[in-house]
Amino acid sequence: MDKLKIAIQKSGRLYEDSIKMLKDCSIEINIGIDKLKTTAMNFPLEILFLRDDDIPQYLEDGVADIGIVGKNVLLEKRKKIKIKETLGFGKCRLSIAIPKSSKYHDIEDLHGKKIATSYPFLVQEFFMERCISAEIHEISGAVEIAPGIGLADCICDLVSSGSTLFMNGLKEVETVLQSEAVLASHLNLCSSKNIIMDKLLFRIRAVKRAKNNKYILLNVPNDRLDKIISYLPGIKSPVILPLANSECSAVHSVVNENDFWGIIENLKSLGAQDILVLPIEKIVL
Repeated sequence: MDKLKIAIQKSGRLYEDSIKMLKDCSIEINIGIDKLKTTAMNFPLEILFLRDDDIPQYLEDGVADIGIVGKNVLLEKRKKIKIKETLGFGKCRLSIAIPKSSKYHDIEDLHGKKIATSYPFLVQEFFMERCISAEIHEISGAVEIAPGIGLADCICDLVSSGSTLFMNGLKEVETVLQSEAVLASHLNLCSSKNIIMDKLLFRIRAVKRAKNNKYILLNVPNDRLDKIISYLPGIKSPVILPLANSECSAVHSVVNENDFWGIIENLKSLGAQDILVLPIEKIVL
C-alpha cells in the first residue's frame, strides 16, 4: 500500500505544533531521538524530519509528497509546489526594523539604506513594488545584531512577540509579509497518494474548525427563546431541549472564538442563564 511522505521540521518553531497537529488528527507516531524518519502506526503516512529551508526543494523534487513549512520560507525559495491548506499555527510577520533612535516617517526613508536579511527575494520584491532602491545584504542567523555592528542600517526578519527586536534596540516600521505554517504539496501526486492526502486534509480541517469554536449550553426562559434562537448562529441551527422545569429550555450551540465574548454578553442581556462553555475536539461537516 502506498504511503504519503510528509516533511516536517526536525527542530525549530514549527516542530512541536506540527507533531501536535498530527496527534490531534489521531495519527499515532513514534518519535525517537535523532530520527530522520518514522512511520505512522495507524495511517498510511511516513514522516521525514528535515531542515525547514530544505523542505520546499524536497517537495519540488518529489522526495516528499507534502510538507509543513512556513509561508515565508515557501515564498522565499520560489519552488514549484502548491499550498493546500493554511494551518493556523506558527503565525509571525516578516518585518523591517530600524534602530529605535532613528527617525522614521514613511517607506521613502528606507531609500538607499543597507538592509540585512535572510529573505533577500521577498525583501527585494517588496521594495521593487514600491519603487524603493535599497542595498540588500543576505546573511543567515543573528540578523538583529547587524545594525549594532555596522553591517547594515536596518534589518528585515521574522517577528512574533517583538522581544528580540526590543532587546537589540530595534523597532518595527514596515511589514513585508504575514506568515504562518502551511501544508504544501508536490505538483504531481499519483491518484493513490492524492486520496491519502484528501483523507489527511479532512482530519486537519475538522481539527482546525474545532480550535476556532466553542460549544455552549445555556438555559433559556421559554418567553425569551425566540429572541435567543434568532441571535445564536450555531453550525446550522441551535439545538433546543426541554427541561424538567417546563418554563425553561436548554439551548446548545457553537460559537466562533473570535466572537465569543460579545455573543456571551448579548446572550446574558437577552435572558440566557447558567451558560456552560466547553472545548471542542473536532468538527466534521
